[in-house]
Amino acid sequence: MKVRIKKCKKCGRYTLRDVCPECGEKTIMPIPPKFSLEDPYGKYRRRLRKELGFFYR
Repeated sequence: MKVRIKKCKKCGRYTLRDVCPECGEKTIMPIPPKFSLEDPYGKYRRRLRKELGFFYR
């Protein structure tokens, strides 16, 4: 079983739990997902960025 470290959105503390023991806020994965040339959701992400006006150069 893989254990991944998580980060609290509110206080910035790192933990292995789904909820921060310090402030009780939900934790998130601090690392981006792996890059894949066969990205199944790439077209949806690009379309959303275009609709919202987020263009990264």
